[in-house]
Amino acid sequence: MTTQTHDVDHELIQAAAAVARTRCRGDNHTMAAGARAQDGRIVTAVNAYHFTGGPCAELVLIGAAAAQGAYELATIVAVGDRDRGVVPPCGRCRQVLLDYFPALKVIVGAGDRLRTVLITDLLPETYVWADHQLEAEKAAPLSTD
Repeated sequence: MTTQTHDVDHELIQAAAAVARTRCRGDNHTMAAGARAQDGRIVTAVNAYHFTGGPCAELVLIGAAAAQGAYELATIVAVGDRDRGVVPPCGRCRQVLLDYFPALKVIVGAGDRLRTVLITDLLPETYVWADHQLEAEKAAPLSTD
């Protein structure tokens, strides 16, 4: 686990907080996420809660970013509604974010303790799905029939 922190992207936090404040209404949308794409664009999204399980804001953001042609994300943050501030990603989101963006930076912490860390710092010694997919492809070559 590395301990290097990166500069906090306050503009990104403000963008996510604005979405949480203005778009999160009721129990179905309680979290917002913001990400800065490699090209500098900011993409935002909200969660879609449902009793059957629904995607967190970070997962909705991955799809929203792709729909906008932003396939490489540099930094992400999640912010709760009702001024709850920055909220770290859940375990499922950590795994998905690592699989999609292994060099992603994530803003975590609260107040004057905000910091930006690598996704690998939030999920050390992890299973990396993509690594095993490549191994499976090597073990079972495609048929030429």
